[in-house]
Amino acid sequence: MKKELVAYRNPKSPIAETFRTLRTNIQFMNTKKNLKSILITSTMPGEGKSWVSANLATTFAQAGKKVILIDADMRKGTQHKMFTVESRPGLSNYLLDVSDDGRIDIIQYVKRTGVENLYLITCGNVPPNPSELLASEGMIDMVEKLKKVFDILIFDGTPGIIVTDAMIVSRLVDTTIIVASHNETKKDNLQKVKKGLESVGASVAGVVINKMPINAKKYEDSYYYGRNSDRTFDEYELFEKREKNNEDVLNQLDKLFKNRKEK
Repeated sequence: MKKELVAYRNPKSPIAETFRTLRTNIQFMNTKKNLKSILITSTMPGEGKSWVSANLATTFAQAGKKVILIDADMRKGTQHKMFTVESRPGLSNYLLDVSDDGRIDIIQYVKRTGVENLYLITCGNVPPNPSELLASEGMIDMVEKLKKVFDILIFDGTPGIIVTDAMIVSRLVDTTIIVASHNETKKDNLQKVKKGLESVGASVAGVVINKMPINAKKYEDSYYYGRNSDRTFDEYELFEKREKNNEDVLNQLDKLFKNRKEK
């Protein structure tokens, strides 16, 4: 496993303690309902959402919870790199396979990590239609099946400004956390992502500020991990008619929910 997994490699560090505090805050914010699923998103690439997702999942696992981390960024997923496992088969492969044969078992796509109680579904191959796959009946069924097996589901989503994927997944989870970068994230982008999530009925738990300067000189880096990213804005697929696609995909999801209730 990579050094970015601070909660596992250095559990007594201030950063690991910060993640334990975040875990506790999430649990206390949801005392009146049974929280089972969390989406981690951001505004833009490079803000550290994947790092936050991996370390938060680790702290939940260290608390004795049976956790599944799902890399829902099928365009540029990185969780397989952090946990040093193969990216394929993964989420995209399952959603494509289950659309052809509904008898496919999601557990076949679950990978073990080196962290006790923590399991991983990687991003898989890059599909031509990530948003449509996330809004499919297979995705809805997968979430329900995983909830029966695991205590906590954590989804590492895409940045909210660039593509629709995070908004789609937010409809399927209990709460959403937005990761922002200290002195980097634009306030307007943060507000836009928050409003976009709330407009589709998502429950936004709050914002995690990443890359805050720390004072402990014994640490080799003055910022939290997640500062560097090999992704750029141009590397993500941009829809020429993104607003129209948002509406089409979300309408498709509404129909699926309605059909399931009528059955």
